[in-house]
Amino acid sequence: MSSGSAIRGSRVGSSPMRPDERSEPAPRREVTYWCAAGHPVEVRFAADVVPPETWDCTRCGQPGGLDREKPPGRMRSEPYKSHLAYVKERRSDEDGAAILAEALAKVRQRRGRSE
Repeated sequence: MSSGSAIRGSRVGSSPMRPDERSEPAPRREVTYWCAAGHPVEVRFAADVVPPETWDCTRCGQPGGLDREKPPGRMRSEPYKSHLAYVKERRSDEDGAAILAEALAKVRQRRGRSE
């Protein structure tokens, strides 16, 4: 009978098992990206993959580029918009007045008053 352990030869809290001595890791290359603040970000890619043009900086969150002398510009932060601001973008004042009048008519009809 088995002991019920799904992973044989390991225990809870053990360190990772060593890779097989006969295997080699896939070939990789390291690419360095630079943000506008001058932070370097080193990313490892597979050797046969074309790296992307930009990569987000892990320190400041700004986009980083491959050229240290000409990094991409800072991202423009959008101002906070409330729910009402988004509604006003989609609807005109006339639409809002019509919707309000319709809703008030329904409320008055439920309460038994008509005006």
